[in-house]
Amino acid sequence: MFTGIILAIGKITAIESRGGDVRLTLHTGKLPLDGVALGDSIAVNGVCLTAVALGKDFFSADVSNETLSLTSLAHAKIGAPVNLELALTPTTRLGGHIVSGHVDGIGTVVDKKNDGRSIRFTLKAPDELAKYIAQKGSICIDGISLTVNHVNGAQFDINIVPYTLSETTLNHATVGTQVNLEVDLLARYMERLMKGDAAAKPYSAVTMELLQNSGFIAQ
Repeated sequence: MFTGIILAIGKITAIESRGGDVRLTLHTGKLPLDGVALGDSIAVNGVCLTAVALGKDFFSADVSNETLSLTSLAHAKIGAPVNLELALTPTTRLGGHIVSGHVDGIGTVVDKKNDGRSIRFTLKAPDELAKYIAQKGSICIDGISLTVNHVNGAQFDINIVPYTLSETTLNHATVGTQVNLEVDLLARYMERLMKGDAAAKPYSAVTMELLQNSGFIAQ
């Protein structure tokens, strides 16, 4: 588990095809690796990866086809900067929100403009994720815990303060940049719970009738 508070900007140094999927090697910059062991989790642009090789300032991780199909790591290039965060420990400050590192899909930056000393980004999420994104709710973008300012369909705005801009890869984001999105865990579990016994069926959409039966809408 992670909190979405980025500890360092790393860099992809090698991309190796391995039996149909990929092994990445990353330079970790100022990320402290002293307490990291083989098998530990490290979030790379919000994607939870397992360290399979470690050095003083690098680690390698295998990226499965499932992960490649859902994240921007499928388009990773040598030299690309990435946001890095170590997994939680019992004494870590929960400065963001609970992040699993299990990316739900890829969003796209559709607008970027100045807003005082901050930068306001507008992003387009995949349509199937729109229902999980709420105004003033939390969302994880490339591993960064952020607050949603405004929602319009599948588009939403975030405001990036100067410190976050300087300490994460959002400093390099422009219109058209693709980012990894992880919606709030509570939203995903709430949807599943609302289905009740219907969750055991192969597919069960959230309908008006289901919302009424669950007490969310007056009958």
